[in-house]
Amino acid sequence: MTLIDIDVGPFALKARLELERAPATSALFLGSLPVKDRLIHVRWSGEGCWIPMGDAHRILPLENHGSTPAPGQFLYYPGGISEAEILLAYGEVRFASKFGPLVGNHFMTVVEGSEHLAEIGRLTLWEGALSIRFSSRKA
Repeated sequence: MTLIDIDVGPFALKARLELERAPATSALFLGSLPVKDRLIHVRWSGEGCWIPMGDAHRILPLENHGSTPAPGQFLYYPGGISEAEILLAYGEVRFASKFGPLVGNHFMTVVEGSEHLAEIGRLTLWEGALSIRFSSRKA
């Protein structure tokens, strides 16, 4: 099992990379670590936060994909209809953009620190972007 350490603002989370269910997406993400960025509240999708990655489209197959992630699930959208992004659900989400519904690959799931998800959502909504850093370690 590969665990990802995630520092979001003042919070520490650990997430499991979904290597068997989303191998191509997991490999792409793992190869980019460590990642440091900003997490902002979603505009269209509901109770979620996202990391916009602009027009840097990646070629990925649909794997373990969906548009209604559960709290603590990360979706990777490689770009196409909308800009590339990583989405983290902290509550009810219907993944979408200004162009309509989107489908992303569920590639990572929070396994420690999920009690902080609602507060991460509240902070990004009412106080703005939070720093986020992803790094890997073997379990």
